[in-house]
Amino acid sequence: MKKIICSILSVLLLLTALSGCAGNSPLDPKDPVTLTMWHNYGGDMQQTMDLLIDEFNATVGREKGIVVNVTAISSSSDLNNSLAMIVNDDPGAPEMPDIFTGYPKVAVQFQEKGMLANLADYFTEDELSAYVDAFIEEGRLGDGGLYVFPIAKSTEILFLNQTFFDEFAAETGADSALLSTFEGIAELSRMYYEWSGGKQFYTADSWFNVAEVGMMQLGGDLFDESNALSLNSDPYRHIFETVYTPSAEGGFAIHDGYSSDLSKTGEILCSTGSSAGILFYGDRVTYSDGTEIPVEYSILPYPVFEGGEKWALQRGGGLMVAKNEEKREYAAAEFIKWLSAPEQNMEFISQTGYLPVTKQAFETELPAHLETVEDARIQKMLTAVLSMYEEYQFFTAPNFAEFDAVSSKYEKDFKRLLTDAFAAQQSDAPIPAEEALAGLIK
Repeated sequence: MKKIICSILSVLLLLTALSGCAGNSPLDPKDPVTLTMWHNYGGDMQQTMDLLIDEFNATVGREKGIVVNVTAISSSSDLNNSLAMIVNDDPGAPEMPDIFTGYPKVAVQFQEKGMLANLADYFTEDELSAYVDAFIEEGRLGDGGLYVFPIAKSTEILFLNQTFFDEFAAETGADSALLSTFEGIAELSRMYYEWSGGKQFYTADSWFNVAEVGMMQLGGDLFDESNALSLNSDPYRHIFETVYTPSAEGGFAIHDGYSSDLSKTGEILCSTGSSAGILFYGDRVTYSDGTEIPVEYSILPYPVFEGGEKWALQRGGGLMVAKNEEKREYAAAEFIKWLSAPEQNMEFISQTGYLPVTKQAFETELPAHLETVEDARIQKMLTAVLSMYEEYQFFTAPNFAEFDAVSSKYEKDFKRLLTDAFAAQQSDAPIPAEEALAGLIK
């Protein structure tokens, strides 16, 4: 009799436990929740996303009672225009989707009007600790809530035309170790300019990023407490002079397009830019007369200013969830957990220049995955970024309403300043760095 009673009690306790676990979920598999989703992924990323969503709907989604339905796929600009109509309550604005991609600067507008779910409510601290810290922090907004969840990230790296550099080094003794610092790149640019008879060596996709990352590396901050540019410091002065002198002398190229354009025509040897730009680099250089030369590229970690610490910028959009009833928010969070888990995340980014978002993916999945990557460009990029993950610290650009306007103005003013400096140098009327810096600060 005692054994029977004990058995009955055990069964009751088990049923109670199962009931309690089920009670934690507001979902009912017999009455599934259908979530609408907008995203801006195209090409291979769209195809992979479609397959992953189908897999989710057929497995975890079916088990838990969640169906994800993509109702809009568009470019970032078109998507942002539609989102702007929603957040501004414009006439004819479409209905807000349950899940959509975007950047923190977009999320701020929705969050200020209480239109986004705080995803921190649906993740435990242990769950969040599985993600790269800087990637999570970027999605936290003013009130500390988590409103943008990372799904694919990028950082900046150094692209090098190894074929051309080897020829240059063989004849001049140029040391590739100099590529690890911006000061070294400046020195190489002067050597290359002289050796090549006036060709340029390096450019940056974003001179603003060079300044912002450089300030982090040198222990400073490009912005003051009021979010205005702070250009009157010794660290910034060093960054400015390091870039200004070789630009005025012709070793650094100033270009309005992407650096890959100059690289593909043989006009430069190296550049810094987003890891996601790796697919824009091919295996040949095409000159203006149509002559093509096969080349090989190397991908190196982002350069560091001498005496600085190894910091690099990380960026990338994420997923946002509309403020709604708990059941819909919970369902969206469950989908995001599944999609951003190492296995699915690696599948999503494997054919692109983007990076995974979990520590496990970086530390376990990515090293094991490298050998199976068929695209040599992506393999080289991931190898470089993996070394950066181990040695560098990643940071996120500040998130305030005027950031884009401030950074765009700096980029425009800085390029004009460097262009003027080169023209003055060519006309034998060089502009001293101190004078040029004073003009930029005004």
